[in-house]
Amino acid sequence: MDRIDVHQHLVPPPYREALRSHGIAAAGGRDIPEWSVESAVRLMTTAGIASAVLSVSTPGTTFLTDPTAALKLAHELNDYSAELVADQPDRFGFFATLPMPDVAAAATEAERALDVLHADGVVLLANARGTYLGAEGQDELFGVLDDRSAVVFVHPGDLPSDPVPGVPPFAADFLLDTTRAAYLLVRNGIRRKYPNIRFILSHGGGFVPYAAHRMALGILTQTGASLVDVLDDFAGFYFDTALSASAAALPTLLSFAEPGHVLYGSDWPFAPDPAVLYFNAGLDEYHLDESARRAIERSNATALFPRFGTAPPPPQAPIRDRVRSSVRQRAFRLVARAASKR
Repeated sequence: MDRIDVHQHLVPPPYREALRSHGIAAAGGRDIPEWSVESAVRLMTTAGIASAVLSVSTPGTTFLTDPTAALKLAHELNDYSAELVADQPDRFGFFATLPMPDVAAAATEAERALDVLHADGVVLLANARGTYLGAEGQDELFGVLDDRSAVVFVHPGDLPSDPVPGVPPFAADFLLDTTRAAYLLVRNGIRRKYPNIRFILSHGGGFVPYAAHRMALGILTQTGASLVDVLDDFAGFYFDTALSASAAALPTLLSFAEPGHVLYGSDWPFAPDPAVLYFNAGLDEYHLDESARRAIERSNATALFPRFGTAPPPPQAPIRDRVRSSVRQRAFRLVARAASKR
């Protein structure tokens, strides 16, 4: 009951209002969900999550083409998040929002968020209005992050092209978006030039664990880099289990990632409560020894965020709520299995 969730989102009131004023009601093909601190704590108690590092999901500030407006919104979101964490420091942390693709403004806000607000890291979208993380011209930002040994949470967004009818972006495109950013971070030498940055790739790394050897051949062809070095760079990312703790995905992820580099993630509230419980069950039922399970659910995260390692355990949900949660979890699995057979 003491998981640390590195992939949980918040939807602060100023963010919802900014989205609404620009006619944005959905992200990645899903409606922007309702969110409150109270509902987050309620889900965390039900799902056995002791602490969560919160982040603003896509589109972040990218829908604002005016750099001043984007920086202002990032500033507001980070101030809001810092105040939330100050109220409940054992329960919450936050990844600061940066106004990419404006590299200079992002570097300035990263300094403020990490040095003044004491953010636990930063969140960067895999692409910001078509400019991918890892592309040329981002050294100013990476220098700031490397100097501070920052944790960078890489979250996908809509691909810089029209979606395919019938394919919601969150279901497939998001995985490609993360993979493209990871490819560039390795191909362009960012992982080697800035070794102190700890990058977390969302959703099991997109396609990275499954296609790394194929991508490594591509990078070898392009740059002449050592195949072993390229594979080491890919395996050296951190990966979260959000929507990825399945019997099909976990074997490849766990065999590919460096030891200690797989972290628990829920993707709540964009992943609704039943989905969180479903993938929790996938992790619970996967054949891991207790040490390996605890590493994924907690100790790998405390290595990145030591302050959570000293937090007292949160109160457990009443027994009746835990029973209801278990029943809902089993029911969701049965429905999912039935649907897969149709």
